Amino acid sequence: MDFYITSKYNRRRWIFTKGRILVQKGKGNPTPVMERNIQLNPRYFGRNLQENLVTQLIKDVNKGTCSQQHGFVVAITGIENIGKGLIVNGTGFVSFPVRYQCVVCRPFKGEILEAVVTMVNKMGFFAEAGPVQIFVSNHLIPDDMEFQCGDMPNYTTSDGSVKIQRDSEVRLKIIGTQVECTQIFCIGTIKDDFLGVINDPASVYLSKST
Repeated sequence: MDFYITSKYNRRRWIFTKGRILVQKGKGNPTPVMERNIQLNPRYFGRNLQENLVTQLIKDVNKGTCSQQHGFVVAITGIENIGKGLIVNGTGFVSFPVRYQCVVCRPFKGEILEAVVTMVNKMGFFAEAGPVQIFVSNHLIPDDMEFQCGDMPNYTTSDGSVKIQRDSEVRLKIIGTQVECTQIFCIGTIKDDFLGVINDPASVYLSKST
């Protein structure tokens, strides 16, 4: 199967959710079919018309495509059909309906995700798992962890053995989701068994130094 991976999420933070999405067959069709109207300038017509349509499709999807039914489109896996083009009045462009298969990401309540912390403040911390934005409130962080301000804000246990800061990798559970037109926002918790920090960048740096 050919994958037209969009460049926006083809990076380290996408690795955490990539495997789960591809094998999550029990949660519905992992490669749903979606349709989008692609507008193309006539100068791109010719023998490479289909290739140019696919290129434009990837660019449009890369801007952020999200649906209430399927979630966030992460990758285009194939083209099912390209319909007849219709001239767009007043522009000279031609609009083609394109049906395509795609890999999507839609986390559900109760799901366990591994994410990368992007920001920490006294209200809690934000993290990313691929295209998913997650906020963990300080009320959903274990009671033995306290907020520490400074150059690198963090949540640290009383004995200093565990620390959550920017770029830390955490395992969390989704307790609420909100799907918008261009993004998915979730509320998470690490106040449960087997959740919390799985990789602390500070400890990795120290181990390399020694």
